[in-house]
Amino acid sequence: MSSLSLAAVSGRRLKARRAGVGVTRPGFVWAVPATVFFLLFAILPLVLVAVLSFTSWDGITSPHFNGLANWTKLIHDPVMTQSIWLTLVLTVLGVVTQTPISILLGVWAAGPQRNRAVLSAIFFIPLLLSATAVSVLWRALLDPNFGIPGQLPWLFGDGNLLGSQAGSIAVLTFVGTWQFTPLHTLLYQGGARAVPQVLYQAAAIDGAGTVRQFFHITLPQLRNTMITSMILMVVGGLTTFDTVLILTQGGPGTDTTVSAYYMYEQGFKDYDFGAGSAIALVLVVVATLISLAVVRLSGYDKMRSTAEGI
Repeated sequence: MSSLSLAAVSGRRLKARRAGVGVTRPGFVWAVPATVFFLLFAILPLVLVAVLSFTSWDGITSPHFNGLANWTKLIHDPVMTQSIWLTLVLTVLGVVTQTPISILLGVWAAGPQRNRAVLSAIFFIPLLLSATAVSVLWRALLDPNFGIPGQLPWLFGDGNLLGSQAGSIAVLTFVGTWQFTPLHTLLYQGGARAVPQVLYQAAAIDGAGTVRQFFHITLPQLRNTMITSMILMVVGGLTTFDTVLILTQGGPGTDTTVSAYYMYEQGFKDYDFGAGSAIALVLVVVATLISLAVVRLSGYDKMRSTAEGI
């Protein structure tokens, strides 16, 4: 067979593979381990929580069905209403602060700057620490007597940043941004590196500068990454717990009692796991609805291309 014939046959096989003809797809058996894992550790616990939300259970004796008592209690509970608003406020503040910072740092980290790798590695250190370690660290640094605020009274006043609702919310937002911005920076760094360089070359030929290239090429191409990052921020903000537990313990008073912390109080302090399960179910529903809204409003669900921004 001549080389031309071999090339023609290879071309036809390649087209057939791209069209899916003659390609053997993995069977359902390959998905069984992941499906079983998801059912056991995601769906089953969620079902159990939904069942417990209609019971009265102290965690020791047998659960007793009490109908809609837990839900009625939550509807008329002012602390629950306040906790939902506080959770949404912290979530919005987290998205607003982390998104622009992580985009700028991610795009910068994807470039060829000198010492970029070393600086990026240093910046990613908070990502390696647990939320508990980060909270303990900042709790010590923000101590009104021995921490940074106590040494700078001209800037922080009495130094008790956690003594007011506004100060506590600001601290929680700052600590969350400090810890989780590296994660989203890493996402944007990968997305920025996937942008075809030919787009920048064409824009440079047309006379577009760095700023115009950023707004007209980089940002549109990072659309998918931005949606993914925002969903992670929303879910993380709605489930904030350990930072609140260590830094503020829901205080002062109930000024920073977010829904996840209130769930902990109901279940593990008041031994009312039925009410705690109801709060957990509310968080699951709210997080799911917000994530679906972000996907739908962004048009992410209608995209058919695997390329960024298309």
